[in-house]
Amino acid sequence: MLVYLRLLKESFAFAMNALRSNILRTLLSLLGVTIGIFSIIAVLAAVDSLDRKITKDLSSLDKNTIYLMKFSFGPSDVPKWKREQFPNIKYDEYTYMKGAMTNTEELGYQIFTKRETIKYDSKTVSDVNMVPVSYEFIDIQGLEFEKGRFYNESEANSGSKVIVLGSEIAKSLFDEVEPIGKNVRVYGQRFSVIGVLKKQGAGLFGDSDDTSAFIPVNFLRQLYGDNNESLVNVIVLKPNKGVDMDAYKAEISQKLRAYRGVKAGEIDNFFINVFSGFTDLIDGIILNMKFGGWMISGFSLLVGGFGIANIMFVSVKERTNLIGIQKSLGAKNRFILFQFLFEAVILSVIGGIIGLFLVWIIAVVLTNVLDFEFVLGMGNILLGTLLAGLIGLISGILPAISASKLDPVEAIRTGM
Repeated sequence: MLVYLRLLKESFAFAMNALRSNILRTLLSLLGVTIGIFSIIAVLAAVDSLDRKITKDLSSLDKNTIYLMKFSFGPSDVPKWKREQFPNIKYDEYTYMKGAMTNTEELGYQIFTKRETIKYDSKTVSDVNMVPVSYEFIDIQGLEFEKGRFYNESEANSGSKVIVLGSEIAKSLFDEVEPIGKNVRVYGQRFSVIGVLKKQGAGLFGDSDDTSAFIPVNFLRQLYGDNNESLVNVIVLKPNKGVDMDAYKAEISQKLRAYRGVKAGEIDNFFINVFSGFTDLIDGIILNMKFGGWMISGFSLLVGGFGIANIMFVSVKERTNLIGIQKSLGAKNRFILFQFLFEAVILSVIGGIIGLFLVWIIAVVLTNVLDFEFVLGMGNILLGTLLAGLIGLISGILPAISASKLDPVEAIRTGM
């Protein structure tokens, strides 16, 4: 054991000497490993950070949450021309399904609409994500409040002019002023602020509750009517825990087909989108991003491996005389082999550490500049270090073998 520790110490000394005596040559040779480790760890760290963000954003939603609408989340076997003929979800279908569905924890109604401008006195916030929803939405999405409350069933059903603001919207409009009870203007009318949500951070697709405003869905129905083709209506269902999802979806289909009078043999003229299908799609995208990162970085690591091998072959040639002396004093082939292998691994790990350091710097900068937490996790640091060590080990095998097989007499004579 002591022999190998001494070997490691000597190899480290030789590696440092190589760096000091041939800085430019060594750094250029290590550049491939540095770029390779930087590329793969940067991609993995970015994907992991995105995955963490997605998980956080979607944590309030049950994966079994269902969106009943005229569009599909993913690819569909139904031709586009036929999908475009599907009727929009209606409010009376929501009220019917609310009373007809079993095994349902919550059932709500939402309208996807265009962005609007909200005003308070002389202050204006434009491009606000308006979210007209029924009162059940607070329990479906698990909204948390900084102050105030969500609108109740009576306010929702009557289409009261009340509004709940995201934290960024409230901050932009009111700054240090207490927002609860104040009136803001939107859709050309006055709305009373009854709640402000807790800060959430940037959302999955840019939007988040921070930049959204929630109003009773019946206000928008009174404003635009139920047959406005520019609006997309959705029934959101949250089934009870442990329910059989296939049976639950079959019940949804049976109830809505019967209400719409869809005949036997005809396809559903609506889509039952399970939220887990959407998250599976995202997981597939993340997996492909990781695979792409590995593919791109693999070429850099290959070049880096050749660079390390080149350093080691040059090192063997420069130290031929020393190798001969070591062998003449009794050093075994294994000792010489491990000496050069350790040196190759150390040089490669140094290149990898430089790459990891660059990733860390970028992570710190992006986290401070963007509203997004870019995290370089310990798992990725260990992976990058191990990967660099593996590249060094593979790249150093041939030079180490050639050094270990040198004849001591010839080596001394050649090195003189």
